[in-house]
Amino acid sequence: MSNLLSVADARARMLREASPTEVTDVSLAAALGMVAARDLTAHRTQPPFPSSAMDGYAVRAADLSKLPCRLSVIGQSAAGHGFTGAVGAGEAVRIFTGAPVPQGADTIVIQENTVLTESGSVQVNETARIGLFVRPAGLDFSKGETLISAGTVLDPVTLSLAAAMNHAKIPVRRPPRVSVIASGDELVMPGGDPGPDQIVSSNNFGVAAIARNTGGDATSLGIAADTMAALEEKLSQTACSEADIVVTLGGASVGDHDLVRPALEKRGIELAFWKIAMRPGKPLMFGTNQVDGRTICYLGLPGNPISSLVCAHIFLVPLIKKMLGLDPETLSLPATLAVDVGPGGQREEYMRAVSVNTNGERRVTPFENQDSSLLSVMAKANCLLLRPIGAAKARAGDACHILPL
Repeated sequence: MSNLLSVADARARMLREASPTEVTDVSLAAALGMVAARDLTAHRTQPPFPSSAMDGYAVRAADLSKLPCRLSVIGQSAAGHGFTGAVGAGEAVRIFTGAPVPQGADTIVIQENTVLTESGSVQVNETARIGLFVRPAGLDFSKGETLISAGTVLDPVTLSLAAAMNHAKIPVRRPPRVSVIASGDELVMPGGDPGPDQIVSSNNFGVAAIARNTGGDATSLGIAADTMAALEEKLSQTACSEADIVVTLGGASVGDHDLVRPALEKRGIELAFWKIAMRPGKPLMFGTNQVDGRTICYLGLPGNPISSLVCAHIFLVPLIKKMLGLDPETLSLPATLAVDVGPGGQREEYMRAVSVNTNGERRVTPFENQDSSLLSVMAKANCLLLRPIGAAKARAGDACHILPL
């Protein structure tokens, strides 16, 4: 196994070849899930004027020294329709939530503490200190303030903030285009009619979903038969889609029907590695080539469903993050074993497991059957238990590390 590259070294080699995508401006409506490419500063102050936090009356606190008191109602201030005059001694302005506080007023008396008289004046029954229920200008933010940093993944709240800052468009990193190619005569698409020796293709959908969930623009190019011509045709289609990352599934080992490596080399793609000291996922390869000044990354994942999904988390996710200008580091979390685990082997192992938070402690139980074909097991897992090369047998209660799924 000495010729196998460690996971850490393989990831480092891969990430050295990746660069952030170009910056493009997108509308707020299209920016969900994208990554801000530059810091965003507020184009305006929010609120731009002192405003009321409640329905009631805008008054002068000095007029409330003796209660109850009666004040003359001289007008109304509503959201979008402020009162243009000023509040003087013995006066009040009817005001609604979000409306500008009129000049001269320094506090809000909520309507529950008032009675409107037949003469049109208002009787105030409770006092109010200066500034009560008044939102000062700039309470939320001020013009020129940086509120969204480069590298922020734009979620619904952040988009609302950008809108309030008066940004109609946001500069983002273009989502990397990911083309996914499944390979193998044994595969048919879901909904098809599998022959006696065939199975339904599944991992191409999972890998494409992982890419999209990370911020990539993923396209599945279907299944390539186990011929050089079929695989070359699919690889040619990636040029039409201007893919930044080409992911092949299967055909990455050394059997007679494993044609991905020779097909890539035939296209002039320089392979950085093709065997990894990890389980599942030993037959994994990565390479690059240049097309019109762009670096295209090729990631060859194993064909077994779990191997491809695990490897996508370990390699494809950080590759997409690097292209989005995000930190590509995969952060593990400390946890505690809930059961005994056997010794590690000659490859770094990623065991499908369930982590349960008990009294602030993550307790992890790996599944007994770790066969790399069991999607039903992977669907129940919420993490991967990391087992280093040559790890000693571990007991329940021992410390460990996990990668959340």
